[in-house]
Amino acid sequence: MQRKSTVKRETKETQIEVEVFLDGKGKADINTGFGFLDHMLEIFSKFSNIDLKVKAKGDLHVDEHHLVEDTGICIGQAIKEALGDKKGIKRFGFGSCPMDETLTQVSVDISGRPCLIFNVPFIRGREGSFETEDAKEFLKGFVNNSGITLHVNLIYGENLHHINESIFKSFAIAMKEAIKIEGESIPSTKGRID
Repeated sequence: MQRKSTVKRETKETQIEVEVFLDGKGKADINTGFGFLDHMLEIFSKFSNIDLKVKAKGDLHVDEHHLVEDTGICIGQAIKEALGDKKGIKRFGFGSCPMDETLTQVSVDISGRPCLIFNVPFIRGREGSFETEDAKEFLKGFVNNSGITLHVNLIYGENLHHINESIFKSFAIAMKEAIKIEGESIPSTKGRID
């Protein structure tokens, strides 16, 4: 069975369609209208090996918040659906990525229990930039809709672009490991993950 899914979401604020294929090659086809978000999603796809297609429109005349959060919601829903009963997955994943002066560590547990720990200080960039608050809102939407526990720890860093890129690369590396099929049973003493 192919681990893939399509999710559509339409509100007065956003219209989003997401396709994921968990056993892909890291191919990305991303168009959200927010360039830095596109860049982060391309990074996520490339380093997780998840084929990811995102077509999105949002009320960018207000700001980027609704688009960023709702895109996280849709990708989280799509990955949860594509994982199915989670039979055979590794479940846990860990990623750490240096980006020049920045180092981030991310831990993932596909536990069925949404939890985000985001140990990254709020850093404001120039107007219209993708701030650490945007990364947090994307990941909050993702975990709440995927049922995944995600811990993000900035070890050190100064440059906002580098920090966000290190977060998304570490997240991708951790997800690549966690979704990997390595057996035939559900990795839980309960016999199910939901």
